[in-house]
Amino acid sequence: MEIPKGLNTIRTLPNAELQRLWESIVIDPETKRHLHAQAVLNFTVRKKIPRSVLPLHGIILLVGQPGTGKTSLARGLADRVARSFGKGKFRLLEVDPHALGSSAMGKTQKAVSELFSQTIAEEAATGPIIVLLDEVETLAADRTKLSMDANPIDVHRATDAVLTQMDDLAARYPDILFIATSNFPDAVDAAFASRCDLIVEVPLPGVEACREILRDCLTRIGEVYPAIGAIAASPAFSRCAAECGGLDGRAIRKTVANAMAATPEIAANPNTVTADALQAAFKAAKANRKKGSSR
Repeated sequence: MEIPKGLNTIRTLPNAELQRLWESIVIDPETKRHLHAQAVLNFTVRKKIPRSVLPLHGIILLVGQPGTGKTSLARGLADRVARSFGKGKFRLLEVDPHALGSSAMGKTQKAVSELFSQTIAEEAATGPIIVLLDEVETLAADRTKLSMDANPIDVHRATDAVLTQMDDLAARYPDILFIATSNFPDAVDAAFASRCDLIVEVPLPGVEACREILRDCLTRIGEVYPAIGAIAASPAFSRCAAECGGLDGRAIRKTVANAMAATPEIAANPNTVTADALQAAFKAAKANRKKGSSR
């Protein structure tokens, strides 16, 4: 199936890969329950209670630093919601915001309008859908912070188009839920934020969360390379986990890969990676992060 312009993917839900994503994101369980409940409410209430009573727009916004798992959490949430209602009823659409921009006057606004009023509306007309708006600040930029010299009026019009179209979709299609993410919530237009039914900050993982992320990563790799999985159950695991503090979930998992590439020999046979190599990789990752933040 050809993917319409402005979309990255269309997936039928439930999806086993997305279920694993939901399970792999280590955050406060109450936050997960709250997100799940809000998303389910969207599909049970909006079609029954008028917006004049409950002004729900069908938008959840996840904010936080890069690497905290917002996009994975959004995809996993979509799968979780679909499982709450049964198989084969839901689809997940992922918007590609960078495919909508254009330097030509009026082109961005037109592309945004067509995506929402035609592509997304047509999909919504065939059944319940969940739409992922990654990096939503690229679509709904804060108009009060845009310089008219540095940014053409087209950017303002594009944000206007997003708000107008989402209002229209909210009114016409109660079986649609938008899950948006942003690394820069201050760059998101206030009018968009005001339309969100729920805004959740996804924080950097705490000490225990770091341990669980590392344990999950090593255990899953251990399905292929048992010696790496064994580190998760070894006495050395605690000192490796202690070095993860201050790193985000993505960085923790990437650092494990760095340890597996410590030398060409280890890369050729990852089963030879040691806890010492893993600990050294985490120390290096934290040192590099400190250097980067001091620049």
